[in-house]
Amino acid sequence: MEKFTLGVEEEYMVVNPMSRELASHDQKIVEIAAKVLNDQVKAEMHQAVVEVGSGICRDAEEARKDIVRLRKGVAEIAASLGLRIGASGTHPFSHWSQQLITPNPRYDAIVNEMQEAARSNLIFGLHVHVGISDKNTAIHIMNTARYFLPHIYALSCNSPFWEGRNTGFKSFRTKVFDKFPRTGIPDDFADWDDYKNYVNLLIKTGCIDNAKKIWWDVRVHPFFDTIEFRICDVPMRVEESIAIAALFQAVVAKLYKLRQHNLSFIMYHRALINENKWRASRYGLDGKLIDFGKEVEVDTRTLIHELLDFVDDVVDDLGNRHALKTIEKILAEGTGADRQLAVFEQTKSLPAVVDYIVEQTLKDC
Repeated sequence: MEKFTLGVEEEYMVVNPMSRELASHDQKIVEIAAKVLNDQVKAEMHQAVVEVGSGICRDAEEARKDIVRLRKGVAEIAASLGLRIGASGTHPFSHWSQQLITPNPRYDAIVNEMQEAARSNLIFGLHVHVGISDKNTAIHIMNTARYFLPHIYALSCNSPFWEGRNTGFKSFRTKVFDKFPRTGIPDDFADWDDYKNYVNLLIKTGCIDNAKKIWWDVRVHPFFDTIEFRICDVPMRVEESIAIAALFQAVVAKLYKLRQHNLSFIMYHRALINENKWRASRYGLDGKLIDFGKEVEVDTRTLIHELLDFVDDVVDDLGNRHALKTIEKILAEGTGADRQLAVFEQTKSLPAVVDYIVEQTLKDC
């Protein structure tokens, strides 16, 4: 019986509290964290980014406790260095060209290959791992879970600003990441062998050196027994991250349950799912997504309520009903992007938006 374990990874921006600009911290936060946070804090390609990763958690509550501990711990280390951390998919106004790249052979190779696409990729995401031991089952669930990616992505939108401009998008982060190869919604695969053949062809032809350079919105992890969901902006608040993680876990458990009963969810073409992803990026919760079965546009909030109903019969077994209550709160009060835009509308100040992000990042801690 699958346990559907949870792992949560968050990427934070490092901020100078005086200028509110991003700060390249020379990985000092990571060096100090290595001594006190169980190697759960990692460097990223840009020195203004810090990544944390929870342990392998049984449920959303366990993941919440770990992420709270990590946010608090990293924030305290940053403060000891005169810095702050913030959870937002993009920084509202700092320019990527002023930020330093972390010295590392892997990052050097990525920058050498991808040039400005890599140097400008200064974005902050949420990655959620859900445990699945059988690779063929994981491929099947990945195929079918793709349909729900835009719905959950819309809940995470938290990057309306880029380089000092209101982009008009609720999530501009994915527009930045789209410049990378092997990103976005993946194709479907017949089975694990079909996927391995794809990966091996890319390795053989010099496209990649290993499957970690496949950065899709959802992927069967090449080294862990997990399905990894990568589409979301990092949410501003812990309770939002954990609710989204719990919803991904519920989708996996529900699709697994259907498969156990020889049932399946309809699989739609990647091009159709991309239409919904674009709408989620542009409008967040305030737009419409396409119900491809009915061939009509439907309010995004309505479709998310339908998704909650769809997974409801597995939620109690997972122990995540309390965590998922935050989804209703997001639907009622808006996303991080909505709150960033509201602060800017009130203050006309992007530094004030940064202050708000920094404050909200620790609100649940």
